[in-house]
Amino acid sequence: MSTKGYIEIDQELCKGCEICIHFCPKHAISQSNKVNASGYPPASFDTSGECTGCAICAVVCPEVAIEVYRG
Repeated sequence: MSTKGYIEIDQELCKGCEICIHFCPKHAISQSNKVNASGYPPASFDTSGECTGCAICAVVCPEVAIEVYRG
């Protein structure tokens, strides 16, 4: 059984590059329909997804906008 996790995305730091979306093995991240103060559509975490807390999204994020929590 894998450890469940969740992420928090700083909506104002995110520039909507979608790298985290493409690298998430559980497809728990999507593009938001809203824009942040800089005019970018930030990534959004799907709380009903299967996030395992693997942290791949945080590692690949060029803006360091993602924090990962396990458990």
